[in-house]
Amino acid sequence: MPKYRKMLTDYQAPYIQQTFRLIETQSLLTIAKWCVGYAEERLLPIYESVTDGDFRPRSAINVAQGWIEGDIKLKEAKEVIKECTAAARGAEGEAVAQTAARAIGACAGTIYNPTLSAGLLFYGALAVSYHELGIEVEWERLLKGAEAECWRIKAALENIAVDNEPEPVKVNWGC
Repeated sequence: MPKYRKMLTDYQAPYIQQTFRLIETQSLLTIAKWCVGYAEERLLPIYESVTDGDFRPRSAINVAQGWIEGDIKLKEAKEVIKECTAAARGAEGEAVAQTAARAIGACAGTIYNPTLSAGLLFYGALAVSYHELGIEVEWERLLKGAEAECWRIKAALENIAVDNEPEPVKVNWGC
């Protein structure tokens, strides 16, 4: 099996930087809704199509959704979200499953750390590209697929973004 990359790494790409700037204008709740909704709609079906009955990523999405709706306490949600990270570690060697699980865990984790929203871009876009193109295609082609997905991810945030958000998050992208 060929070695695959586990995430996108070009922090300076326009599709990354523009999304980061938009994230910085939004509240934690808006970011969590965006990430969890995108992961549920786009990434969870990918993960479940390539795995056999591992419900940890679905559980992470469910508890994050429960927190967003005010039904679940943060401490309880964090424990379940950690299990999604374990699912990603357990999928070592399976590019689609591993990148999708990492992205889902990061998306769910935005309920307590908005910086994790970067995982939707760096892991999620690559998971979609691997799923649609395969892991054996050349990196440049995978990168183009991931770039297209990053633009869709940004558009999804634009669709729910709050104009003049009074309580935007503070994030440190570390790049």
